[in-house]
Amino acid sequence: MLSGCSVYNFTGTGKIDAKTFQVNFFQNNADLIEPGIDRQFTLALQDLIQNQTNLNLVSNSGDLVYEGEIVDYRTTPMTATADQQAAQNRLTIRVNVRFTNKKKETDDFEKPFEFYYDYPGATLPTSAVLNTAIQTIFERITQDIFNDSLAKW
Repeated sequence: MLSGCSVYNFTGTGKIDAKTFQVNFFQNNADLIEPGIDRQFTLALQDLIQNQTNLNLVSNSGDLVYEGEIVDYRTTPMTATADQQAAQNRLTIRVNVRFTNKKKETDDFEKPFEFYYDYPGATLPTSAVLNTAIQTIFERITQDIFNDSLAKW
C-alpha cells in the first residue's frame, strides 16, 4: 500500500523520467527595459527547479528545456487620489515560456506567465521597492511555470 504513495514527492511532481533540465537565457524583449532582470529571471527559474526536484542542471541537451523571453514590463496607475495623483501603481511582468519535455512530448507547451506587484503611488519603483517587486513577481511566475511543467497542478 505504501509503495503506491512513493511515486510522489513533497512538491507533487510525481514520477519524472527526466534526469536533467536546462534553462536557456530569457532575453528581455519588453518595450521598457529594466537592466538585469533577464539574468535574474533565468537564475530564479534554475534555482526553483534545482531546489524542488532532484534533476541535474545542464547547459545543453537537457531532458527538460525551458526557454523564452520577457515580453512585457510595465508600470500602470491603479487608483487615484482626489487631485488625480496615482495613489497606487502596479508593476506587471509577463514572460513567454516554451517548455519541451524530450521524454514526453505531450507535456510540451508555449504560453505566457504574468504577475504583478502593487506599490504606493508616491513611491518610485527604484532600489528596495523595485527589488522587492521583481523578487515577488519572479517567485510567483517561476512557481507557476514549475506547476504547469512538472507538478501538473
